[in-house]
Amino acid sequence: MAQLTPLAKGLITVVVLGVAGSLAWNFGLKERFTSGEAAPAKPTAVAPAPTPTPGATTSKSTPPARVTTAEDRNAPLGSAANPLKVSLVSFHGYAPALVANGNDLNTQPGSLYGREGIHVRFVIQDDIPTLATIFESGAAQCAWRTSDFWAQEQPNLRNAGLDGKAVMIVDNTQGGDAVIARDAAVKAVEDLAGRSVALLQFTPSHGMLIDAIDNSSLTARKKDSIKMVFINAEEGTAGVRAALESGAVDAAVLWDPDLALALRNVKGAHVVYSTRTATNLIFDVMVCDARLLARPEGQAVVQKFVAGWMAGVQAARANPDNAVEALVRTQEFFKLLADKEGRPFVKALFSNLVWTDVEDNARILGLAGGTNHYERVYKRFDEIYRKAGALANPKSPVIAPQDSFDYRYIKALLGQNKAAAEAAARPQTTFTQAAQKEATQQEAMVTKPVTVGFASGSAELTKRAQKTVDTEMVPFIENNGKAYFEVSGNSDATGAREVNLRLSAARARAVVDYLVTQWEFPRERFKIVGNGPDRPLCVEANAANEGLSIEECRALNRTTRVAVFGGR
Repeated sequence: MAQLTPLAKGLITVVVLGVAGSLAWNFGLKERFTSGEAAPAKPTAVAPAPTPTPGATTSKSTPPARVTTAEDRNAPLGSAANPLKVSLVSFHGYAPALVANGNDLNTQPGSLYGREGIHVRFVIQDDIPTLATIFESGAAQCAWRTSDFWAQEQPNLRNAGLDGKAVMIVDNTQGGDAVIARDAAVKAVEDLAGRSVALLQFTPSHGMLIDAIDNSSLTARKKDSIKMVFINAEEGTAGVRAALESGAVDAAVLWDPDLALALRNVKGAHVVYSTRTATNLIFDVMVCDARLLARPEGQAVVQKFVAGWMAGVQAARANPDNAVEALVRTQEFFKLLADKEGRPFVKALFSNLVWTDVEDNARILGLAGGTNHYERVYKRFDEIYRKAGALANPKSPVIAPQDSFDYRYIKALLGQNKAAAEAAARPQTTFTQAAQKEATQQEAMVTKPVTVGFASGSAELTKRAQKTVDTEMVPFIENNGKAYFEVSGNSDATGAREVNLRLSAARARAVVDYLVTQWEFPRERFKIVGNGPDRPLCVEANAANEGLSIEECRALNRTTRVAVFGGR
């Protein structure tokens, strides 16, 4: 039995920051290979824990600490004597950075970073101290964060008298996070009603599940019937996977590599909903100390750092076997994983995320037109976790998403790369009528009901109805970047059925027309259906069973619904 160093995308542990007791996240994974199985993990929050030791690291692959001399401190930042220090965790999303460094934690001669004229030292901190600890101790000037984690930690950083800014998107999970179930009857998010789901609390996957449930057609009572089983932080995703494998729970929320292992090991395990469809929901970013970004010399170093990482993305894509080699050479976790499961297993993990280059950054950040998905997600997760009680200090400041990202570095690269700018402006996915027809014949993964108001007997969208579509439908559609949708009009059981069928179809068509003309979504993504009273979300004869009055039940049935179809 081999003991793994703590992995991250690891466990999030609640940390007390200063006298205010502000909540932060401390990711650390203590996983093992037992009975021939791997066990990595991501974030979860547990009871408040002491603030981590400044600069603590645990990976055996981290170079031994050397005494910093006055001469080092006076050397130019980014030089061999005073390299830019960057905190990472053992995660395959960061392989391009290691490739750029010459498959090493320290910049090697002739490497991509070497050619940029910058020396970078990657510090593997799988126990993940808070950003305040990292920045104050000098352990690193920049550190990775998931976009949702960053949305929660930036207020805490400000409470500690510091600040930072994200400077680039480094990866985008597209299939690497998923809700999976073992029972074939669980085909959609709505089928989780009355069932148990194992997960790690306050992680990106937890946020994905909350978002999916919030956007589902389940009544409030049925939403409450979903039993979330929060696995202890020390058990990590290994514990989540074990709960599913043992049959202790009906479903689980996991990410790679435990996601891949669970789907392989659990008979009948299948994906219910994942980031393969919700492609614009989970991003990793690189956050740098605001003090570094305020100095001209710091800005110059960060520009080279970002440029080298982007070059590493291209190199890793061109030679994924070398990306595997970079992980195995620098991180004990991946060495053990490759020894146990084989290098092809590690390489296969790359297919479930996107290493984001300049083009991808421009698209995600809305720099080539369109929605800024990063800012939308930052705001959404801030709302989710504040509501869920993830902040120990409820008075932590709400930070405008645009104040969390420094766009100068990606903009500079985009200005130098006309091809990337043009590519970012083009649609990322091609949608066809034939593919829509095929996709919508399957079971919907989740269906969102939206109360779009129409005048009696009318199918014309009012200004108020348009605003409802803007705020409640559009973000849901944008989350699910590669999905097809069925937009259906629905009515209650009052009135003539045939009239309701025709009117509900006309209303659904009016909504799709608005989405296409005002938001420029491809029409091929949408199937239009008029259900009339035939698909009630609430049985009007038994409204009390859902804890609703008859009028509330009828209002729920009189909704326009958006059902999601696509790759799981």
